Amino acid sequence: MHDGRPYRRPVRPVARSVRWGGREGLPYTAHMAVLRLFASVRVAADTGKVDVPGLTVGEVLAAADEKFGEAFAAVATTCRVWLNGEAATATDSVGDDDEVALLPPVSGG
Repeated sequence: MHDGRPYRRPVRPVARSVRWGGREGLPYTAHMAVLRLFASVRVAADTGKVDVPGLTVGEVLAAADEKFGEAFAAVATTCRVWLNGEAATATDSVGDDDEVALLPPVSGG
């Protein structure tokens, strides 16, 4: 049940396999969401925007972890996740025109 707080990714090892988003097969034949990356997670991926397969936010993030590797996954676990400008959970559905954003914590002063 969603408690109103933004989804924060759990720390977990990066799985290396031919599976993308929990489905067998080619990764870019399914739904593709736009993944937007900011600050340190953008640096870890060496891009600010990429199309990633997945039917849920969790699947999109798992596919991104696999695509960009362990350094990206380590930074991404600290990020807040947003879907189309609203706080997201791992089970939120993602369509072809949806945008998933990873926002690392920031400090100010």
